[in-house]
Amino acid sequence: MRFFIIISFLIAFALSGYSQNKKTYQIKRTHRAPKIDGFLDDEVWKTADTAKDFTQFRPEMGIKDTDSIKTMVKIAYDDKAIYFGAYLHDNPSKIMRQLTTRDDFGQSDFFGIFINPNNDAQNDTEFFVFSSGTQADAIANPSIGEDFSWNAVWESKVQMVDDGWIVEIKIPYRALRFSNENVQTWGLQFHRHFRRNRSQYTWNPIDRTKGNMGLYHGELKPLENIESPTRLSFYPFISGLVNTFDGETESDINFGLDVKYGITENFTLDATLVPDFSQAGFDNLELNLGPFEQTYSEQRQFFTEGVDLFSKGDLFFSRRIGSSPTGDVELLENEVIQNYPNSVSVLNAIKVSGRTKNGLGIGVFNALTDKTFATIKDTISEELRNDVVEPIANYNILVLDQQFNKNSSISLINTNVTRDGHFKDANVTGLIFDISNKRNTYNTYGEAKMSHLNLEDENSTGFSSFFRAGKSHGKFRYSFDHSYADTKYDINDLGLLFRNNYNNFGVDFSYRIFEPTKKLNNYFISTYLNYTRLANPGEYTGTSLGFNYNAETKTLHNFGGNLRFEAGKQYDYFEPRTEGRYFIYENRINSNFWISSNYNKTFAIDASLGGATLFEKNRDTKEFWYELSPRIQFNEKLTITYAFEYNKELKDRGYVTTVGNDIIFGERDRKTQINSIRATYTFSSFHGLSLTFRNYWSTVNYNNRLFTLEHNGRLNQNSGYTVNTLENNPNINYNTWNLDLNYSWQFAPGSFLTALYRNQLFSFDHASKDSFGNSIKTLFDQPIQNTFSLRIQYFIDYASIKNVLNKRST
Repeated sequence: MRFFIIISFLIAFALSGYSQNKKTYQIKRTHRAPKIDGFLDDEVWKTADTAKDFTQFRPEMGIKDTDSIKTMVKIAYDDKAIYFGAYLHDNPSKIMRQLTTRDDFGQSDFFGIFINPNNDAQNDTEFFVFSSGTQADAIANPSIGEDFSWNAVWESKVQMVDDGWIVEIKIPYRALRFSNENVQTWGLQFHRHFRRNRSQYTWNPIDRTKGNMGLYHGELKPLENIESPTRLSFYPFISGLVNTFDGETESDINFGLDVKYGITENFTLDATLVPDFSQAGFDNLELNLGPFEQTYSEQRQFFTEGVDLFSKGDLFFSRRIGSSPTGDVELLENEVIQNYPNSVSVLNAIKVSGRTKNGLGIGVFNALTDKTFATIKDTISEELRNDVVEPIANYNILVLDQQFNKNSSISLINTNVTRDGHFKDANVTGLIFDISNKRNTYNTYGEAKMSHLNLEDENSTGFSSFFRAGKSHGKFRYSFDHSYADTKYDINDLGLLFRNNYNNFGVDFSYRIFEPTKKLNNYFISTYLNYTRLANPGEYTGTSLGFNYNAETKTLHNFGGNLRFEAGKQYDYFEPRTEGRYFIYENRINSNFWISSNYNKTFAIDASLGGATLFEKNRDTKEFWYELSPRIQFNEKLTITYAFEYNKELKDRGYVTTVGNDIIFGERDRKTQINSIRATYTFSSFHGLSLTFRNYWSTVNYNNRLFTLEHNGRLNQNSGYTVNTLENNPNINYNTWNLDLNYSWQFAPGSFLTALYRNQLFSFDHASKDSFGNSIKTLFDQPIQNTFSLRIQYFIDYASIKNVLNKRST
């Protein structure tokens, strides 16, 4: 009840009056659509009004454009699409242009169109065209920022002229979601970016000191008697895969279909009926010595595109779907596990999402995974049997997100995992609010979440909450936050939670500038203080404070640094891997400095340098790291980036194993180095090659004498344990190699051919004192996995086919 009272008070707080002046563009209907060729000689452009008088908002606010860089935009519409023609004045010798693939901005000038059909200042559809002719598109809102994994099919064409460049654009209504009202007013904003000095101008002026950018959109009206088309698109595909490993070759051919269907004018269904993830990238594997789960980013396109609603409250981690099975195998006498699968097959998945004119967002997600078996072998009879380690499982998410006041929202999220049989089920419900006052000067954000596990023996219910309030405008800002989770809070069947059992408090202060100084375009300074405890028992665990700084110079070089100090005794209740036990360390300090030079230059470099140590009696722990990443842009088509990362920890102490009731710790030296290369060669804005290579090598070498962890959190080295007496050698030499060569060709709108070659090597042993050269030699003695895949996807628009058939019939 208290939580709902707080929300009611905050909603009332948000409704104080405020108004914003907006430009308006009066659009006219055309009966003859312009030809999208980059020449503004069509009849429609002769009578259309002009959007002009752009204003800079970055790096400086309020500067009007001049005749030499003037932007002139015309707009028209008909029953099928909305059209834009932009004349972007500039000196051609100053226009930056780099050929890149879709959604990669590179080092290019760009023109952007932000459309908000609901005119709610919170839900934009963004379309960008670069001076190179490449397209980018995204959906955006204040909660997630810009999501460039979203892709639409639309047309654009660029022409370079003596006094600048011209872009002509057609955006079909199928790419937008809007109501069927007879007369509509849309939110509209234009962006013009000059890469040479990173200045950016907009049609309607933006005040960066407060509020989100959507609040500063102009308006487009009147759009009369337009109807949302039948938004039905098919993406049939065929993929072939050949995989070789350790002398064995496997091949597979897959036919499938992805579907997008506009259920109503505002809601869309996305479905993958026969999932194909054969071209999902390799994970960047790393050696994990910590107590928490190691995770990797999502590589499957269906689970990255258009998931903004489902990301509310951080309850959805898509890698759970199709991940390793959750069940255990019960072995009988003389049995061993011959094969335990590391993934589960996804049978199908659908998403339904959209938002009403009144700001109510609704999202439904559902995925079904297949029954999965482990293979067990009897070592005497050599008979095999299968045991279910993951039953058929259904993953479901329901989201209700009510936006209001053009800057606030309240959301209800439920995630559910239902497994067949005696396997556990899971359910999580969250209530989220994000409320700003009407003047966009203060913000409050809160979460209340409850998890419930239906286990074989008993049920378990947990709770978590988060609250933050602060000043959100001006140069100086501050906030206070509190986070809490009890010992039973668990969202890891469909979400991601590294740990529970915390009761933490934090205070943050920051200062930034919005107008350039004599030498800097901008800078940002922040400091924070965190105080942490366990939820149960309510024990103190630590205090930390820190400082961050970053800035950009007038010459477009970026630099920054940070400092963090964990003051006094810190009580780590997770490193021992035993409930109720803790490990004490004291006064840890770490710092880092970085630079990133101007990417507009042929040669650029990113570099960082950092270190850490403890100020603790009888401890001599040190750590240092650095990274160098030179980047060369040979021409507008070819760019190569190399990165070298090095990290060394000396006399660090951490968990090794548990023997009986003894928790064993060790003092260790760890060395990690990463070599990576990324190269791109873009033939045109429609097809290009990319090469990615990564070698990760890490060694861990323990001092022979080990410690036992005492109940007071301190270590005892007189227990008699040594590396040589342990059953398993803890010393590690871990080495991985990944290489990806990718060719992508957009041969028709929305249609792609993708060819991919990959190889992968992996080595794990205990030769922790081997040199890098010897470790590489060992790595290349391992069997190599070679993968070649080819995928062809074709875009079919139902409305286009219908129009063609109607023309033929008449």
